[in-house]
Amino acid sequence: MGSRISNLFKFRKFVLLLFDLGCFVLISAAYYIICLFTENPVVNDTVKFVACSCILAVITSLVRLLFGTYSNVWRYTSTSAYLNIVIADFFSCLLTVPVVYLTDLYTDVSHIFLISALFALMTLSSRFVYRLIYKRKNANENRNDHKINVAIVGAGQLGAILAEELLCNSKSHYKPICFIDNDKAKQGSMISGLRVIYEEGDKTIEEIKNLPIQEIFFALPNIDNETAEKLYDLYSKTGCKIKIYDTPVKDMFSPDSAGRKTIRDFQIEDLLFRKSVDINNQKSFDYYSGKTVLITGGGGSIGSELCRQIAKCGPKKLIILDIYENNAYDIQQELINKYGRNLDLSVEIASVRERERLDCIFDRYRPDVVFHAAAHKHVPLMEHSGCEAIKNNVFGTYNTADMAEKYGVEKFILISTDKAVNPTNIMGASKRLCEMIIQCRTDGPTKFAAVRFGNVLGSNGSVIPLFKKQIEKGGPITITDKRIIRYFMTIPEASQLVMQAGAMAQKGELFVLDMGKPVKIIDLATNMIKLSGLTPGVDIKIEEIGLRPGEKLYEELLIKTETLTKTDNNMIFIETDKPLSRSEVDDKMEILRNAVKDSAHELSSAKIKTALHATVSTYHEPEQVNKDAYKAEEMKNTVLCNAVKDH
Repeated sequence: MGSRISNLFKFRKFVLLLFDLGCFVLISAAYYIICLFTENPVVNDTVKFVACSCILAVITSLVRLLFGTYSNVWRYTSTSAYLNIVIADFFSCLLTVPVVYLTDLYTDVSHIFLISALFALMTLSSRFVYRLIYKRKNANENRNDHKINVAIVGAGQLGAILAEELLCNSKSHYKPICFIDNDKAKQGSMISGLRVIYEEGDKTIEEIKNLPIQEIFFALPNIDNETAEKLYDLYSKTGCKIKIYDTPVKDMFSPDSAGRKTIRDFQIEDLLFRKSVDINNQKSFDYYSGKTVLITGGGGSIGSELCRQIAKCGPKKLIILDIYENNAYDIQQELINKYGRNLDLSVEIASVRERERLDCIFDRYRPDVVFHAAAHKHVPLMEHSGCEAIKNNVFGTYNTADMAEKYGVEKFILISTDKAVNPTNIMGASKRLCEMIIQCRTDGPTKFAAVRFGNVLGSNGSVIPLFKKQIEKGGPITITDKRIIRYFMTIPEASQLVMQAGAMAQKGELFVLDMGKPVKIIDLATNMIKLSGLTPGVDIKIEEIGLRPGEKLYEELLIKTETLTKTDNNMIFIETDKPLSRSEVDDKMEILRNAVKDSAHELSSAKIKTALHATVSTYHEPEQVNKDAYKAEEMKNTVLCNAVKDH
């Protein structure tokens, strides 16, 4: 199929080239006839005139091919393609003149410029007429009652491109009716045959309601969350379905997605009230090129995205380490299908609890960089199975860090969480201990660092997939407490932050992302219901079920704001809290080992909690923290996510 399309495209290029040459012959002949009637000396030597014209035709055709003018699909082309023809023909003239003089074919070359100009004009006209015919043909085909009438918000270049695509594509299900723009200078003007309506708030909404419009498309370049909120809030009053012409959310942070846009539904990620983190991809990506990279927990949400991002960097070797073979298999197959033999990939099924197994893996591969993403992360489950949290999170990190030092790893990056700050649960306290393990290792050649996140959108067990499933089932949406707030970021965003931190890391840093203001979960649930076209409390109910074991009303990203240090990226900071010594950390490990040993024959986490209180000074019971939550700055600064208000 691909070869047939390629052959057809080559055939069309050939036909177009022959068409242009035919036009050139007609122009030259017409010019020659005019010269005969006007007794122009150009016709005194017909042979030289023909030879000179042939040279111009050959050079112009070659230069146009070189400039790629025959590679354009003219029914969709832009102004730059027309300009390309003019520039190509200008250079053709400049090249033809010395050739004519050198061959002594003709001394008066004025006709070269005139014929070339006429040829360029005829070429441009033919392309333009072709576009008009194609557009009229498809417009006639598009005249049926099955098309969805749409208004396009944004009468700029992006909106014009979208309108042209919808008008010219016979397979499109949409029919653009008008543009809407906040530029008063465009009011009443026509773009692609469509009227531009000036955006005047509720007045515009009433005008749209009187038009046969069923859907509204946002076609605005680099639309931020705040703008998306205001626009969605305004145009949802029309009762029309709202979509956005943009990069798919899952590809927003991928360098491969540059320029790739599609019409898609609004998603909750578009309304999360925080600007995307500006991460210098190229600088961090270049660091991993040619390196051997090992990712523990490589089959998880963050781990698998790290694998995807690292694979793009051209590593010498990528090793995925995970205890769950299904997850590891999925990302392995995905990378094999995409890169094949171009990526040296290995998968090792192993637990970070097993030192001997880790020793074998590190000895075999000798990684340059280690990303440690393996961890138990579910708060309520770890409250019940605290012993497992300590064995996997704390001792798993300790074992992996030891192997990194033993085998001369260049950099070791720990994935941490905001729940490690003033933790109220076993999972958060265990991750704080992981940070201590990393921060104390500043006296060896291996550079250790940790990166702290908020909640990751779409990760396994996160709230948004849960809410989506509950909405699909008809509700209710369950939230633990109407007051609860959380920070959010996307998986690609998180993984790229980790990668940049790895490239920047020196020794013992704890990198923290400025994630903006936290979001109220109840508002998140409300907006997700409305984005689904349903009414909260009517179509889908929201039920409060009470806080889960160990759950805190709010999360914190920083320990002491006065100790923050800026990095080259103004959204990334370094927490410079004074680290413990190795001996102090080892003393804490001994307390935890004894607690794990004493808990071997019981399901209770009581002894683990006692050990955590003895080893993590900031660990408190959730009841202590939640009763004074209203005093916390995080609760005071909560963003009231009312992007989709009741109308």
